[in-house]
Amino acid sequence: MSASTLSHPASAPGGSSSLKLLLPLLRLLRGLAILVAVFALWEALVVVFAIRPYYLPRPSVIFAALWQTPAPYVQGFLRTLTETLIGFASGAAFGIGIGLVFFRLRALRELVFPLFIVSQTIPVIAFGALVVLWFGNTLFAKAAIAFYLTFFPVTVNTLLGLESVDPRQEALLRSFGASPRQLMMRLQFPTALPQIFVALRLASSLALVGAIVGEWFGDTVGLGVLLLQGMYTENVVSIWATLLVSAFLGTTFYAVVAGAERLFVFWGAEQ
Repeated sequence: MSASTLSHPASAPGGSSSLKLLLPLLRLLRGLAILVAVFALWEALVVVFAIRPYYLPRPSVIFAALWQTPAPYVQGFLRTLTETLIGFASGAAFGIGIGLVFFRLRALRELVFPLFIVSQTIPVIAFGALVVLWFGNTLFAKAAIAFYLTFFPVTVNTLLGLESVDPRQEALLRSFGASPRQLMMRLQFPTALPQIFVALRLASSLALVGAIVGEWFGDTVGLGVLLLQGMYTENVVSIWATLLVSAFLGTTFYAVVAGAERLFVFWGAEQ
């Protein structure tokens, strides 16, 4: 074994792989440390400046409320998560699929795509009211609103990614006899993946917003319901507790999508 290997353990076989495994844990610990510092500063500012609980309650009071009555928040979390996942998954699949179709059929894109643009000018509140009238006060209706906010950015970014392929690379593959399907699977779609994941990260937040807004039109369970109940009863602690649970759901969902991006667009981290 050489002296350089002995003096630099990280350069030994397996050292870099161990470091890669530790990086996510280090990021998680760093994120937790930042959260603890933020909540500690929040608590201190409320106490030092004597801020009234009506405007900004202490984090310790909010967490105490979550601890004492966890059931509504757990049920709301699971219900909103389900609506978000269904809307996000279906919207992402539809957006990628229709983006591929538009890329292949330019005439269809010129005919239909303007309608998609017009649909996005409809306020989500108005669209949500229509969906609830059509499908009733159901989980499907909330998922449909999440779908509505998800599919458009995914469609646009899929098209942008597919159209960003270098024509010289396409010509090279065609010269080797690559079929249209092989071009798509080996060049065009992999090239579009970074753009697609940009839209998916954005859509992960939009889908959550859509699900919560959908619950405002009437439901018995969900984070949106808890927000409305807290507003009507002027329960500021409940509102802040729901906001923190919503933030946790949104941040976790975003982190999962970002993790999937690092997994599938692995070459991006190597550049």
